[in-house]
Amino acid sequence: MAEETEEVKKAEADYSGSSITVLEGLEAVRVRPAMYIGSTDIRGLHHLVWEVVDNSVDEALAGFCNHIEISILPGNGIRVTDNGRGIPTDIHPKEKVGTIQVVMTKLHAGGKFNNSSYKVSAGLHGVGVSCVNALSNKLIVTVRRNGRVVRQEFARGVPCGPQVDIGESDGTTGTSVEFYPDDTIFSETVYVYDTLATRFRELAFLMSGLRLTLTDERDPEHKQTDTFCFPGGVSEFVRYVDEHRTPLFAEPIHLVLPDGQYPLEVAMWYNDGYQENFFSFVNNVNTYDGGTHVTGFKTALTRVISKFAQDMPKGKKEAQITSDDIREGLTAVIAIKVSQPQFEGQTKRKLGNSEIAGYVASAFGAKLEEYFQENPAAVKIILDKVYNAAVAREAAHRARTLARRKNVLESGGLPGKLADCSSRDPKECEMFIVEGDSAGGSAKMGRSREFQAILPIRGKILNVEKASLHRVLDTEEIQNLVNAIGTGIGTEFKIEKLRYDKIIIMTDADVDGSHIQTLLLTFFFRYMRPLIDAGHIFLAMPPLYKLKIGQKERYLFDENEKDKVMAEIEDKKNVAITRFKGLGEMSPEQLNDTTMNPKTRFLKQCHVEDSVLADQIFSMLMGEDVEPRRKFIETNAYKVLNDLDI
Repeated sequence: MAEETEEVKKAEADYSGSSITVLEGLEAVRVRPAMYIGSTDIRGLHHLVWEVVDNSVDEALAGFCNHIEISILPGNGIRVTDNGRGIPTDIHPKEKVGTIQVVMTKLHAGGKFNNSSYKVSAGLHGVGVSCVNALSNKLIVTVRRNGRVVRQEFARGVPCGPQVDIGESDGTTGTSVEFYPDDTIFSETVYVYDTLATRFRELAFLMSGLRLTLTDERDPEHKQTDTFCFPGGVSEFVRYVDEHRTPLFAEPIHLVLPDGQYPLEVAMWYNDGYQENFFSFVNNVNTYDGGTHVTGFKTALTRVISKFAQDMPKGKKEAQITSDDIREGLTAVIAIKVSQPQFEGQTKRKLGNSEIAGYVASAFGAKLEEYFQENPAAVKIILDKVYNAAVAREAAHRARTLARRKNVLESGGLPGKLADCSSRDPKECEMFIVEGDSAGGSAKMGRSREFQAILPIRGKILNVEKASLHRVLDTEEIQNLVNAIGTGIGTEFKIEKLRYDKIIIMTDADVDGSHIQTLLLTFFFRYMRPLIDAGHIFLAMPPLYKLKIGQKERYLFDENEKDKVMAEIEDKKNVAITRFKGLGEMSPEQLNDTTMNPKTRFLKQCHVEDSVLADQIFSMLMGEDVEPRRKFIETNAYKVLNDLDI
């Protein structure tokens, strides 16, 4: 064994108790903010608002609040005011300071660790509002309680002084939290009104009768205000989601089980489309990845519909229905209240309580069976839809078998058009989906063969929003795409079989290129959503112009950049500008330098901020209904920028 170096010996000698750093109070949050709020980008910025509003929503869940006002303030601060009970203002018996200070400065402090203060709660860790305090330059809490108004201010999590009684209240109760995010922590500190409005609309759907008012006060001359309140609850939620689809019957199925161990509310509606859409919530938290409550719902749905299908006429019963057939064209919202939810991670994307699956399967199944017995007309419409899906699926399967085609859900060979890379480590590899054979040829010559694969596609792929799964699977371009990626699709999707860490859509910087991008993103969103959620889908950013000044060349990526650069050039005589009409016009060297080389390129990573809004946009832009799409284009055309994030 080689002798230890003097440095190693010294390091071992110096490693003692004094080497262990203990972060006091909220210091840990400031040192590692992403551990607590997910990120310090625009998503983390908005997460601060969710944490504060969740506290007010918990007051509403407990029955003490019916109005929450949220204001975006000048300087991009946020003020959240509710008419709940108000944070207690007495001296905490253990901490010997005001309770406001305990709530705002102690991690895992709150009224949600026993069932006496809140029977159900969105924020079960007790870290939310204290994290907001730690990550804010300034935070002011104002409480109206017991006929008095009490206020306390903080700076980056540290009290600026004790809580102060500032006078009598007007007889109302509640809490107001005003905060200004720390610009040394967050890369972005400008709040997006539409992002906030989308979340509060969602909350209003889930909390029937709760009123949420959002006001943008940043520009006093152009104040924007929206109020969200939906007495119909999740039934109105389903109507909103399916706004651009054609329903199969007049009213959504709305089932409420308020009195059981886990209060449950479900709304479901069938449409004439082919997608299934599930939006699930636990204590008003959007569980994007589902969980045991969704498992229970699907189990009950399959069992009940299969039972009623036994009474169908023999003609259609020749087709064997599957759970996929049952969920084709179904939009459903599942909202459950759980006193001790077990979420997977602080971001609460998936419910893990094992007992919930059986409870939902039993309680919802019984309620759905009762509804079907009382509404035979709706049952007939649903079963017709299900059996039509089954017949189409079996017909498509027979056609593929006769044609001796391999189903893309099986482990078929790689497509012939794919120019694969030599590396077999998926973490090192990336695949470019390239529009057209010409651009594909340039990309193949300009790539780094070791880790970059090229898959050319011919023109515009099938619009999957208007097609059944069976037609989708029968399309050659999509077969090639799925086989190249390796994961399978739909219920057969397995992300561990992913062959490339980055899947990069590379199209021309024009209208046709944008259309192809949208078609591909629609496919990934509908059939390979986990790839988007895991951050594997990217858009390449090819330049729009080449600027040449003398012997120097520079690439420009949009009109704004070109105008800005040209305005800075005094002598424009020696300037030559070339506009690229497409990727095929670039030499392999140019394509590599500008769009493919990891050291010099720009990529945009695709992610879904809000599932409901994303679903609405895809169904509106890519669905059958023309009128909403025309109105959307007329309203938003002037806002379009070349660098718009998707």
